[in-house]
Amino acid sequence: MRKYIVNSLFLLSIIAIVVSCQNQETIDLQNYMSNGKDIYIAKCQNCHGENGEGLGQLAPPLTDSVFLKTNASRLACIIKNGANESLVIHGNTYKEKMPAFPELADIDVAQVLVFVTNSFGNKQGFIPYKEVSVQLQNCK
Repeated sequence: MRKYIVNSLFLLSIIAIVVSCQNQETIDLQNYMSNGKDIYIAKCQNCHGENGEGLGQLAPPLTDSVFLKTNASRLACIIKNGANESLVIHGNTYKEKMPAFPELADIDVAQVLVFVTNSFGNKQGFIPYKEVSVQLQNCK
């Protein structure tokens, strides 16, 4: 009986270890989401809302996966440098200027970008810091 208990505990320990292992991208996604949420609350939530619902005609919602997907390569630049053009989201035109956040480091932009594109009904997955850094170097 003792041998059975020892073998069962050993097997359960191995299963627990295997189940708890996550790949690096999953760990990075979780870290980016957590840090990105903090940045979003501090810098974005006042205009875009707690649930990404936007602020009337002043600030667009972040719940439009179509806009976020079709503008994926521009999002980092919009976060860092703001936006001065009209945006059409959910069929509504938003003409108010979005302020720039030049104080955000590239990693901060990457983290808030991952948070926004994976929250509010959006599911775009992990975007690595290096990719965001390249996008920021190519901002127009």
